[in-house]
Amino acid sequence: MTPLKLLVALGAFSAASHAMAWDYVLLDASTPAKNRTITSEQLGVKTAKPFSVTLRTLHGGRQEGVSIVDIDNGTMKLSVVPTRGMNVLQASVGDVRMGWDSPVKDVVNPAFIELNGRGGLGWLEGFNELVTRCGYEWVGHPGMDNGELLTLHGRAANIPASTVTLHIDEKPPYAITLRGELKEQAFKKVDFSVATELVTEPGSASFALNDTLTNNGDYAKEYQALYHSNFSTPFLEQGAKFAAPVKQVSPFNDKAKGDLPDWQTYRGPTKDYDETVYNVVPYADPKGDTLTVLHNKAGSLGVSVGFNTQQLPVFSLWKNTDTQGQGYVTGLEPGTSFSYNRRYQRPLNLVPTIAPKEHKQFQISYSLLADKVAVDNALKRVTEIQAGRDTEVRQAPLVDLTEH
Repeated sequence: MTPLKLLVALGAFSAASHAMAWDYVLLDASTPAKNRTITSEQLGVKTAKPFSVTLRTLHGGRQEGVSIVDIDNGTMKLSVVPTRGMNVLQASVGDVRMGWDSPVKDVVNPAFIELNGRGGLGWLEGFNELVTRCGYEWVGHPGMDNGELLTLHGRAANIPASTVTLHIDEKPPYAITLRGELKEQAFKKVDFSVATELVTEPGSASFALNDTLTNNGDYAKEYQALYHSNFSTPFLEQGAKFAAPVKQVSPFNDKAKGDLPDWQTYRGPTKDYDETVYNVVPYADPKGDTLTVLHNKAGSLGVSVGFNTQQLPVFSLWKNTDTQGQGYVTGLEPGTSFSYNRRYQRPLNLVPTIAPKEHKQFQISYSLLADKVAVDNALKRVTEIQAGRDTEVRQAPLVDLTEH
């Protein structure tokens, strides 16, 4: 594999892509990784927003050997971690960052994480990303299910991608697509693959994830997916607000029940607050599309997370408004399931199955709302989807955790 080798399509590259494009193999399980940079200037692209893609390798401590792909689309800078489930580490536009400050500072190589540790909470030793994939065999809190310890939020975030490719359209708007393949496999247990895709365009303040889960086995299997999307300042602050078209909301547990009247507003950093979580069933438009919004107190800056409820029917709102050092952060988390252990979610019909050779798609969009006009437009869209329909506020958690 030659560094910076350019493969120019003279026709259709595949049945799925008929546009002429540039394609690169950045990482392959059979070939040592080599740092490289691809720029719009090298490609001869004349654009008002020059772009670049860089592959680099981290060294030292628990991040030794971790691969990072940095995408600068001319407006937004993104960092993706192939070594950690193709998770999105951070994104920024100018000095406005989408992400948070975890006590975990390193981008930890999964080789140094024991998921079974800490009673199944070992996942937390690497948790610091903007978007963390959770699944796909299971999501949720650790605990036993059918005689097996299920660790926090599954394995996906700690599976290194086996192949990573870069695809850049040769024609405007020169869409940049980073693809990676995750393999979740265990003899007699599971044979899943996940084709991940991150797409952005030069000059855009947004990106999208398009993931395809495939059951390669000969038997139907349960699966779960959750996209742990994490934000802090400058969006999160005292008086910040969350908005969504809500069909039903309920507290995750008894602690969250106490704050239920204020579930859509946020505190500033609060010592000993720990966390509260709310289960949300969103409304959607006739196509199944819905939108969630987090914005600052003034409504002048925010982020939106869009998804399709036919793919991801429920949503978890994680409010971890503890101290800055402990991790002042909120999670906007579309999923097939809530964050209860899998055994509690079967009675809620939130443990779907995937047939042999079947594919399941998950598409999520993320946008920076850079000013009041953008925030107001997103909130207007939320109101349009709600369409005057009532919100059911359930006072009791969906699961009585005290009985188990």
